This record gives sequence, C-alpha cells and structure tokens, in this order.
Amino acid sequence: MKKGLRRGAKEPRAWQRMLSGRRLDLLDPSPMDIEIEDIAHGLARVARWNGQTIGEHAFSVAQHSVVVEEICAHIQPGLEPRWRLAALLHDASEYVIGDMISPFKAALGYDYKLFEERLENAIHIRFGLPAKVPVAIKKLIKQADRACAFFEATQLAGFDHAESLEFFGAPPLGYHLDIEPLAPSQAQIRYVQRYHVLSEAAGFARTSAAFETE
Repeated sequence: MKKGLRRGAKEPRAWQRMLSGRRLDLLDPSPMDIEIEDIAHGLARVARWNGQTIGEHAFSVAQHSVVVEEICAHIQPGLEPRWRLAALLHDASEYVIGDMISPFKAALGYDYKLFEERLENAIHIRFGLPAKVPVAIKKLIKQADRACAFFEATQLAGFDHAESLEFFGAPPLGYHLDIEPLAPSQAQIRYVQRYHVLSEAAGFARTSAAFETE
C-alpha cells in the first residue's frame, strides 16, 4: 500500500476527461490524448488577466494566441509556418492548467514549471513540432507575447501607457492592435481555423476532428 493511502482507499484521480472523450493524464500527458478541439474549447473559456478586464466578454487565451502568432509574423516576415504554429500553441497548456498570472507562477516555483513543460512537450509532439522549439523561436514568441500584453494592459486591464511600457516594453514598430474581445464560441472557431491553416501550410497532415468521431 502506498504511503499516505488508507487501506481500501482509491488513489487520487490524476486525469481529466475532455469533451472529445479523451482522458488526459495530468502527470504524464500522452500526445495521443491531446486534440486541437479540446485545446480551442478550453482556451476560448480561459480569461486573460484573471478576467479583470473591461467589456462584455473576457479576452480569452484563444484570442490572445491568434494575435501573438500574427505579431510574430510582423516582427519576422517570412517566418516558417511551423514556427507560426508554435506561436499559436504557445499557451496551449493553459487549456488544462488555466492562465495563471506571472507573479503566481513564480510563487509556485519549479514543480509547476516542470508540469507545464511536460504538457507543452506533449502538445508540440502531437501537432508535428519538436518537443522543444529553438531558443530563437522561443525568444520571438516571448517578444510577441509581451507586445500583445502591452495592448491588453492599456486597452482592457486598466494600465496607463507608462505602466505598460515599464512592465511589457514597447510594441514592435509599425504594429498596432485595437482589441475587441470575442465571445468564447467565436474565439474557439477562429483558433481552430487558424490551426488548420498553419498546420497545412507547414505540411502536416490534417488531424481528424475529435468531436466528429463520437
């Protein structure tokens, strides 16, 4: 009997059932249990800034991810489709773990980062990317992520211009964003559509829609 379990007690459940029917092992995620529809559904319902934004709808991680991919292409024209796909998927793990604000991530420490890394690696493998993307691509995505956060902070989250510059830096020259948060259903559709465009452009086989197989 494992230490800490009472005789006859069940081990704590360490998986989550997705709407596709997949059961994702949270401690040892398998790429085969990951579906783009599940990711899009979850991310469209995860709010950036813990929902502390103005407007009828929260600004979802799904919509944020589409913008980050666009900004990456603005910063680096001619960026390969597979790396644009990596940008779209940069926050995909949050369909399981949610969008924790940076200060809270830092407080949780190494164990959280290890959990996040395992899930990110499985997502990358599932969709044809290397488990770990090149450092230069990670830096590009981070730059685009911070640029998107600058616009979110000033337009939605109550930051003034100076505060946003201090925390996120200036957005890339020549790029401007007017944010209109989408309803979850719209954000979900846009995310899936963008995934298929980039996946096919990268030469990856189109994945079957998990929800159509039930």
